[in-house]
Amino acid sequence: MATASPDNVLLAVTLRLVSVLLFAGMNTLIKLCEAGGASLGEILFFRQAGAAVLMVLVISRGPGMRSVATSRLPAHVLRAVLGLCAMTMTFSTILALPLAESTTIGFTMPIFATILGALVLGEPTGWHRWGAVMLGFVGVLIVAQPGTGHFPLIGALTGLSAALLTASVSILLRQISRTESTTTTVFWFSTLSLVPLGIVYSFVMQLHGPLIWLLLACVGLVGGAAQLAMTGALRFGPVSVVVPMDYSSLLWATLSGWVVFGVLPDTWTWVGAPVIIASGLYIVWREHVRHRAETDQAVTEG
Repeated sequence: MATASPDNVLLAVTLRLVSVLLFAGMNTLIKLCEAGGASLGEILFFRQAGAAVLMVLVISRGPGMRSVATSRLPAHVLRAVLGLCAMTMTFSTILALPLAESTTIGFTMPIFATILGALVLGEPTGWHRWGAVMLGFVGVLIVAQPGTGHFPLIGALTGLSAALLTASVSILLRQISRTESTTTTVFWFSTLSLVPLGIVYSFVMQLHGPLIWLLLACVGLVGGAAQLAMTGALRFGPVSVVVPMDYSSLLWATLSGWVVFGVLPDTWTWVGAPVIIASGLYIVWREHVRHRAETDQAVTEG
């Protein structure tokens, strides 16, 4: 990561906000594609195909294709499998729920990352963060209102599965990032995903009108640009600064849902969303505190 100067932190926050806006736009495009007759398999294929084309262009005009050579192909394959499963669940949630609700369920990712960090990596997790985890799940119950029938069960299940899988990817990326650059990781994820998605696409491909083809192409290009902006933000600023920007996505999701689809979040979403967001922000803050304490201890011992 570059030196965390004030200018770099401002750039990091700007990039993260741009990525949030682009991802919100991509989610809107996904729902429009489905409304126009495109299947989930087609949307997934174009998402990764567009991102792969964008990555090849960026790398070719920058450091060159040799810069993405890797000796850790098995790790990238595993990342592609987990990432593709996470993307499938995420897109399924977007199609099953209104944009604001699907975005809110996605905010549980830091909760699952905390659990996996403790179980898989053995990271120290005190009662502060476990309390935040429990609070986050209370927020999910408030939003979903299980047993009332007002919230599609499939949407809740795919949304929570997406958050769990995305958290798993974040754990894996901690390992991969020790030797691989962000560009290399994004490139291999995009290109390796095209192998299974190409097979799926050959079975589900349909003829569409010019507008739907354009929307499908935009899903890939906008999603790829969002991914570059998101990962670039972490290059210039610490996680504790840039990740809280992700919660601004609820604003864009609510606005898009209202303007494009004429849907506003229900009362329980307005009540539960702040609870989930508070849980996630507290987890990020505690991680920052822990990291700072470890750094100070290392400096003292050194």
